[in-house]
Amino acid sequence: MSKSFVFPGQGSQHTSMGKDLYDNHAVVRELFERANELLGFRITDVMFNGTDEDLRATRVTQPAVFLHSVAAFMVNTIEQPQMVAGHSLGEFSALVACGALAFEDALLLVSARAEAMQKACELQPGTMAAVLALPDEKVEEICNSITDDIVVAANFNCNGQIVISGTVSGIDKAIPLMKEAGAKRAIKLPVGGAFHSPLMQPAAEALGKAIEQTAFRQPVCPIYQNVCATPQTDPEHIRRNLLEQLTSPVRWTQTVNQMIADGANEFYEFGPGDVLKNLIRKINPEVTIG
Repeated sequence: MSKSFVFPGQGSQHTSMGKDLYDNHAVVRELFERANELLGFRITDVMFNGTDEDLRATRVTQPAVFLHSVAAFMVNTIEQPQMVAGHSLGEFSALVACGALAFEDALLLVSARAEAMQKACELQPGTMAAVLALPDEKVEEICNSITDDIVVAANFNCNGQIVISGTVSGIDKAIPLMKEAGAKRAIKLPVGGAFHSPLMQPAAEALGKAIEQTAFRQPVCPIYQNVCATPQTDPEHIRRNLLEQLTSPVRWTQTVNQMIADGANEFYEFGPGDVLKNLIRKINPEVTIG
């Protein structure tokens, strides 16, 4: 069987995340203490003992999910995957898993990404909304019909589950149109910005400098990236796609389908929660979920 490892993104965090791994594995303790040093604050204290509000802080959320995912991968993997992919932020964990990025470099990029995204949100407030039970093409058609505001399809999570992103006024216009078109639900999400939309361009420009200064290596297996949903092994292509991810949609449905078409039939999720397992089951219930 062809094994594929997948890594979740922001929104998977919870209090005490990673503490069991820290308590039971010396290699994880070393990893987390190194993260405390690199970040300049004890992120482990927030992860293990912080409140939900603490975990939602910009400088904590993304590094915390990344750390948990990498730690889970380290202690639960006994063989090399044939393919990897990550959902949004999870792409950084996937890049570590396939050897394209060193852990330290990836952590610093994740931290820079979080700060850049927060600043972009402050420059141009935006929001997102979940749309259920409407074909992808219809969702995109409605988004494109709103020409006086920014509204785009941001996350293709699974068949019939899409997240749209844009200005607050644009999302407010799109929601009733989605419902009129037959969506079972169209509801705003409790997020602080229009992620994976053109409103993240300032973040892409800021993060671009850090990405350009980071060394990318040849991965040991293909990584299926959000921007293109196709296997990538060239370090320069990986670098470019990682930067474009901030302003482009997460093509998760297309990614999983392409991985399956390329031979993946066994998926393992590494990170807090089982969000991706559930999405993969909806995309193709015949694959094995480890």
